Amino acid sequence: MVERRFPNPKELLPLMQFKKPELDGKKRRLQGALTIDDLRTIAKRRTPKAAFDYTDGSAEGEISLRRARQAFQDIEFHPSILRDVSRLDTTTQILGGTSTMPFGIAPTGFTRLMQTEGEIAGAGAAAAAGIPFTLSTLGTSSIEAVKAANPTGRNWFQLYVMRQREISYGLVERAAAAGFDTLMFTVDTPIAGARLRDKRNGFSIPPQLTAGTIINAIPRPWWWYDFLTTPPLEFASLSSTGGTVGELLDSAMDPSIDFDDLAFIRSMWPGKIVIKGVQNLEDSKRLADLGVDGILLSNHGGRQLDRAPIPFHLLPDVAREVGGDVEVMVDTGIMDGADIVASLALGAKFTLIGRAYLYGLMAGGRAGVDRTIAILSEQIVRTMKLLEVASIEELTPAHVTQLQRLAPRAVSAQTAAVAEQAASRPAKGTASSAGARKAPTRKPAASTPAVAKAAAKKVEATPADA
Repeated sequence: MVERRFPNPKELLPLMQFKKPELDGKKRRLQGALTIDDLRTIAKRRTPKAAFDYTDGSAEGEISLRRARQAFQDIEFHPSILRDVSRLDTTTQILGGTSTMPFGIAPTGFTRLMQTEGEIAGAGAAAAAGIPFTLSTLGTSSIEAVKAANPTGRNWFQLYVMRQREISYGLVERAAAAGFDTLMFTVDTPIAGARLRDKRNGFSIPPQLTAGTIINAIPRPWWWYDFLTTPPLEFASLSSTGGTVGELLDSAMDPSIDFDDLAFIRSMWPGKIVIKGVQNLEDSKRLADLGVDGILLSNHGGRQLDRAPIPFHLLPDVAREVGGDVEVMVDTGIMDGADIVASLALGAKFTLIGRAYLYGLMAGGRAGVDRTIAILSEQIVRTMKLLEVASIEELTPAHVTQLQRLAPRAVSAQTAAVAEQAASRPAKGTASSAGARKAPTRKPAASTPAVAKAAAKKVEATPADA
């Protein structure tokens, strides 16, 4: 029988330590956020629906984004044992410079619409953390203001080549003059994707006061106060505003851009160049042959072509085939430090975060972005220690298995023959050699028809999640 006794008051005192309450509301809510999804919940509560949905949403049925996030969940880690991980090194070399963590902040457009501090908060947080920050062509802060916020850190500039070429060229020259070290040429946006949430919400640039937005603003007066009492939005790349984001993009983007534009931009840019929006192995090989410095496997966060390839699934093949020639990076769907570790293990040199950064921004401005970086950094360190690897270089494909959820169906021999015939036709135009290094010797690329033939010989795969 357990012996009972009256508790000694002296013994109770150590058990009655009360935590000092945090009176600062912003600090309290950010300290309570333990995951990026927690920051998303706070952001949704504090941001008007139209602005939040612009950030949170993607194209059409939003299938691409769901698949990308699911792909990171569908992995299995394989930890080692009895390895010394008392000292951990998370630094990495990317595009000629150092990053203290294997991720940077991706380019995001119209950022001050999410929270008034916008890109300045992102650049300042990146500077403090020692990671790169990327400014979008459609950013709401100037190239020079971002440089001032991150004067000694890594600044990258994302470029759209638009109908008014002189605007794009002028931005390239300004970024070079400001000391930005990398240009990220985006190639997956000939037109805007169908972002249905924006259409349903009547979301426009700049936001319009309607009965719906006024009702939605009632529980979020701080957002409108910030929006109405800070300088108006300015866009260096847009000559006019007034319309949905899709309408603005369609009026600005040029669907005729090609490899000649890439060659011309390269001739203008003195630093490193990365091609953003690569979505297949064949294009990755072609870009490697042209001698670009890096490629970013990305489907634009699911915001362009719905049902697009999953960048994380493309990664192993692309890294194996061209990783020795170019620096391969990946984005889309990253919501956890474990997603970043898995990407590095499968061959990525670096990763970029978009929505994760914006959730932090909407949740708490600069402090919220700091919290995003802290959460991901803590998760990366914890995952690496549990895998028992002490540095980024120790991560290998042996540490990760991508579990199969979606598998291609077998194709008929007739379909394979038609695909082979179509692929044998000469492509329109040729890539300009301007600015290209001598192409490295390489085995012929595996063509789509070859893949189709191989698939035709296989038995039909079981439908995923049947």
